[in-house]
Amino acid sequence: MKQKEDSNKFLQTIEVVGNKLPDIAILFLYAIFFVWLVTLALSFITFDYFNPTTGERIEIINMLKPSELVKLLGSMVRNYALFPPLGMTLVVALGVGLAEGSGFLKTGLKKAMCVTTVRFLTPTVAIVSVLSNIISDSAYIILMPLASLMFYTAKRHPLAGIAASFAGLAGGFSASYTPTPMDPIIQGFTQSAAALLDPSYNVNVLCNYFFSFSSTFGVIAVIWFITDKIVEPRLMKTMPVDLSDDAKAELEIGSNITGNESKAFKYAMITLIGMLVILFALLIHEKSIFRAPDGSLTSRYAPVMQGIVPIIFLMLALPGLVFGKISGTFKSSKDITKAMGTSIKILSGFLVFSFFCAQFLYIFGNSNLGTLIAVSGAEFLKSLNTPPQLTILGIILLTSSLNLIITSASSKWAILAPIFVPMLMGVNISPELTQASFRLSDASVNVMTPMFAFYPLIISYCQKYCKKAGVGTLCSMMIPYTIGLLIVLTSMLYLFWFLGFPLGLDSSYTYPKL
Repeated sequence: MKQKEDSNKFLQTIEVVGNKLPDIAILFLYAIFFVWLVTLALSFITFDYFNPTTGERIEIINMLKPSELVKLLGSMVRNYALFPPLGMTLVVALGVGLAEGSGFLKTGLKKAMCVTTVRFLTPTVAIVSVLSNIISDSAYIILMPLASLMFYTAKRHPLAGIAASFAGLAGGFSASYTPTPMDPIIQGFTQSAAALLDPSYNVNVLCNYFFSFSSTFGVIAVIWFITDKIVEPRLMKTMPVDLSDDAKAELEIGSNITGNESKAFKYAMITLIGMLVILFALLIHEKSIFRAPDGSLTSRYAPVMQGIVPIIFLMLALPGLVFGKISGTFKSSKDITKAMGTSIKILSGFLVFSFFCAQFLYIFGNSNLGTLIAVSGAEFLKSLNTPPQLTILGIILLTSSLNLIITSASSKWAILAPIFVPMLMGVNISPELTQASFRLSDASVNVMTPMFAFYPLIISYCQKYCKKAGVGTLCSMMIPYTIGLLIVLTSMLYLFWFLGFPLGLDSSYTYPKL
């Protein structure tokens, strides 16, 4: 009991302190000034570290130099426009606006609540979130509003729904039922890194699939336990639902479905199912134009993966339009554009944050600070000369700490793979095992770091139900998931290793392969 009280006090302290911090957009502005000062100081130091990709000595670039400031000035608009989550978020939000404004989503939730018991709501959300990793980051824009709405409708705390879906999506980075777009991206870096030591070595794109699939059961179980036993009880005590009048009107969901709504929902679902059938028919053909040149559907070069965001938009927008027209929600074109505009208004805070975050990422990336931190950390780990089991644990802990400041998995692995993979191959640890340890640690920590690109968006979803929610609220809410996911996924990896179960296709724990 005392331990539970201490943990609650700890989380409460994090929430209080975190919520007293400035707005997250301003935090990134402060971070820009901090990086400027750090690069100024470190630019006078010569480091004995070398970039594993280029072989050149790592030099910190002073981003306060007049020439660098001029470059920043000239690239500010481009940095903002090309900020990865921005365009994707806006496009999907337009589709969500149509589906939600028409009443299609609300009617669907009413029907879903008739077949989903409150007791199994959490695992249902967790399973759907893990499955949704196949649509990559765009799932953040769809699932969390729906999960919170389902919890709210079931008279449970809506923020608990956001937390469960967030943990499922992030945990799904290393625990997934199906291959995801991230698999070929991560495998590509691992393959290139392994070739530095052994050009003939082949890393299968599904080299971690068995581990990933098996981990889903542990991930769902830990999300279920933490949500129902830790996070939601605490939210009930410390974070009462506080809706604005507008939000109350928007979120009001009655238990009854009118005959007109049932008719509209029927035709909207026929539209959605028809679109899915057509898409499936187009994808299943081995010479489909939606496949990559090598025939893959999950490769980042596959048109279906490149067009996943517009596809999601259409899957939401067209059924929403059908529902709105038949139900009478959309009486004119003005109602349609108003519904789309309403969904964008909710993202106003995210739009402001994106500007500052985009500039921070430009400055941080071009300064070489990230490369220096990663390389120096890896060299320190190498100097410890520990047994394989402790070395892998060190990789997990180092990646976890780096993830607090470098949240992009592909960017981080692009730096770390050329260091970790050949280094561990030199002590007989396989590239597949190294990649698995990286992925599980990266997945666990994403949910608790404010540096994560979707944090402001998720906070805006929280504020829809609790106006005082802030950075501290989300951090304190997600820390138990980070701890739980890290323990479960790490334990699963060591269990696989101890029992000798293959991590995936054509994988091994040792180099050379046995």
